Amino acid sequence: MSELRLLDPFLRDPFDDTLRSLMRPWRMSAVDGAPRMRVDLSERDDHYLVKADIPGMRKEDIDVRIDGHVVTLSAQSKSEKEERDDGRVLFKERQEGYASRSFALDCPVDEARADARYEDGILNLKLPKKAAGSTKRVSIQ
Repeated sequence: MSELRLLDPFLRDPFDDTLRSLMRPWRMSAVDGAPRMRVDLSERDDHYLVKADIPGMRKEDIDVRIDGHVVTLSAQSKSEKEERDDGRVLFKERQEGYASRSFALDCPVDEARADARYEDGILNLKLPKKAAGSTKRVSIQ
């Protein structure tokens, strides 16, 4: 059965991936280096909703920054040092790494009223839009 993967031309070398796929039946495939974030963004009349899958993280390791129109989500996972005297690690998939996503919105966000909740590996953000500034007509003299 073939494996379905997203194509990211900047993530890996295509020649190296071709060689790895030839060897797949004889060896276990490696896990991608950094944790991945998948984001859904929707817009309502007065706010934006962001839903980000960030599994396996603690909420203390997730950082949300808002700078006007730009929202940045970042997460860093750290592995604990394992000290074992009874043997060696045969297989390790849990990795440490850093992931970050930034995106620009059409309207600036009201940072004071923004709400973030993290539960079961999903970060939910409610980002209220700033009230539109009043326009002033300038008289020409």
